[in-house]
Amino acid sequence: MSERRRTLAVLYDDGAASAGEIGVGLAELGNIVFLVPPTGHAERLRPVLENFGAVVPLTGSVGSDIELARSLAPDAVLTYSERMVRRTAELAQALGLPSHTPEVAATLTDKTRQRQVLRDAGVDKIRTQPLSSPSQWPSAHEAVGLPAIIKPVRGGGSRDTYAVTSAAEAEQLLPRLFPDGASAEYTVEELLTGVESAPYGDYVSVESVCTPQGVRHLAVTGKFPLLKPFRELGSYWPSHLPEAVLEEITDLTTRALEVLDVRYGIAHTELKLTAEGPRIIEVNGRLSGHLNLMSRRVCGIDMVRLGGLLALGDTSDIPEFDYGGQVHFLFNTMAPMEPCRLEAVHGATEVRRVEGIVGIRPYVRPGTQLAGGVMTTPLDVIWGSCGDHQTMLDALGEALPKLTYVFAHPDGTVRESTAAALTDTSEDCA
Repeated sequence: MSERRRTLAVLYDDGAASAGEIGVGLAELGNIVFLVPPTGHAERLRPVLENFGAVVPLTGSVGSDIELARSLAPDAVLTYSERMVRRTAELAQALGLPSHTPEVAATLTDKTRQRQVLRDAGVDKIRTQPLSSPSQWPSAHEAVGLPAIIKPVRGGGSRDTYAVTSAAEAEQLLPRLFPDGASAEYTVEELLTGVESAPYGDYVSVESVCTPQGVRHLAVTGKFPLLKPFRELGSYWPSHLPEAVLEEITDLTTRALEVLDVRYGIAHTELKLTAEGPRIIEVNGRLSGHLNLMSRRVCGIDMVRLGGLLALGDTSDIPEFDYGGQVHFLFNTMAPMEPCRLEAVHGATEVRRVEGIVGIRPYVRPGTQLAGGVMTTPLDVIWGSCGDHQTMLDALGEALPKLTYVFAHPDGTVRESTAAALTDTSEDCA
């Protein structure tokens, strides 16, 4: 008699892993059932999801969704989407399956609450204050001071994230955050000042696996400099940092994950490198965007599959990352900060010919309307491998001027911009 094939219930929406990555990564672990919310992204990707498993709509009600999940009798409930972390935790707890508890999930997805937990435990004492209306700004200003950063309590990708360095900037920004009295939840935090790190970024991330047996760090991910205001250009392995600094980073990350009581799954922690040492930017209880592309190419490790195993309660085979003595990178060209339409892309073939560049993949098709704004909105991903960090920088320095984007703007003008200009961190390239 054949062994029963396991079922994995995946709460799917736009997130850190694509529909195809999830389908491929989990295929050998069991049957996949995608539980999807009524969002435009999930609806557009439904035909792709159906290639890998059944697609079942979520009801939007916690109780009804729990009953729906029970009827499927899954062996694992998991997600790769920040938006679905809370509902995943609720379903998993109801079914007695490994996952964040709902309390942990709520803390991981609420920046104000997360800061409070870290501060109360003495892990990181960054000043912070909630902001749900313009009238609360004076008290937030008094509690946090300037410079400050304002960002949504829930969200990612630098959506609606702004630095405020003066009272005048705050006065201009608040009407945009709360148009016509709209309801919104933000957090105001002291703005961390990074140490001078050019040509590298002044922050890193740590990719970790959490189990009831403890925390295991897979990698410290180096970053390229941020594009104003807080748009992320890409990552590389290994980090360029010395071992002593790496130990500080991983020690702080371990303490943060333990205090937050993260016991299951993959975590992605971002840290700022300051003159006083590393400081927590935020802790995320899910896979990082683009990480699976890097890990599969660089180390032959499928992080989506690893997430599936952890959700099944299998902690027997947590891998070691081996970079093979090379530096590996992903780099994104950013969309302009002003609204426009992408008309054409030129130069991808020339980019692929640059030594050290392995590939380039477009994310946006010509004809697409781009909304603009401060959110991290990549037009593409360029990846490669080089012998050292300087060679990586040289390869990108040669490749980016060869890639050209053509944009049509609302005033009727059509402008060309190279990837080098769109990712120039020395000025605001809106």
